[in-house]
Amino acid sequence: MFHYQEYVQQAKDPYSYIQFMEHYNRKYAKIKGSMKLEHDPGNEMYIDYAGKKLQIVDRSTGELIAVEVFVAILPNSQYTYVEACHSQKRADFIACCGHALEFYGGAPKAIVSDNLKSAVTRASRYEADINRSFKDFARHYNCAINPTRGYSPQDKALVENAVHLAYQRIYYPLRNMTFFSLNELNKEICKLLMAYNNLLFKRKQASRLELFQSIEKGHLKSLPTSPYQLKDYCRAKVQKMGYVYFSPDKSYYSVPYRYIGKQAQIHYTATTVEIYYNHQRIALHRRNPSKGNYNTDRDHLSSTHK
Repeated sequence: MFHYQEYVQQAKDPYSYIQFMEHYNRKYAKIKGSMKLEHDPGNEMYIDYAGKKLQIVDRSTGELIAVEVFVAILPNSQYTYVEACHSQKRADFIACCGHALEFYGGAPKAIVSDNLKSAVTRASRYEADINRSFKDFARHYNCAINPTRGYSPQDKALVENAVHLAYQRIYYPLRNMTFFSLNELNKEICKLLMAYNNLLFKRKQASRLELFQSIEKGHLKSLPTSPYQLKDYCRAKVQKMGYVYFSPDKSYYSVPYRYIGKQAQIHYTATTVEIYYNHQRIALHRRNPSKGNYNTDRDHLSSTHK
């Protein structure tokens, strides 16, 4: 439908829709047969980015800023989530995944992603190397990650179809509208998405929302009490005084004195700093953004220092 509407706007004497589809199917004839896949409710969530971008306008300069569009779908009910974001970088990607799970109100058993750089460090036909932050995100929500196989478009056909429908139902109504922020754009996307998810499937006599609520929602796992916070990592040596130097804030955090001289790894979020040695956590601190500050847990001190 989207291609036909685009064609009608450009052609002087356009074909009818039936004639257009006749010529279209001749040109893009199906060569290979396909099999219909059955998807268990609550089993997987497919995610991808749309190939076409949307735009927002910088209010002060009038500059057009291209933004990415994230799409998620639960395959059993085909209940769809769409969100515009600044980029496909790790922080934006993981934030969108978290928003999708909040939208669904639960977590599936697995997340199926395309081989995005934010999700997969190294793609493979057999077993991809998953990005460390994305692994940590999945662990927080008790999910597995199943990247699609390279050069296997059938693995992501479902989400690509969702992207194609998003072009028709969301992109097309937005084409003549102007937005000055991501928040404005996402509010309008939310309205269109609600209408899209409420459309009836002719064969099933139910909408995506109705199928989700009646069948799929009950199979999703409960979300954790707190949302995932993006983690970053750095290494540091435990100094003679029993502190590690935390370079992002130029500050210091204590560890148990017996680890003096050891190489430790620091896992940190916006609110916490965790320190590990040989994959075991040896210290946990609330992050203090004050520069040059010594953050001390008295239990880490030797008896002499106490």
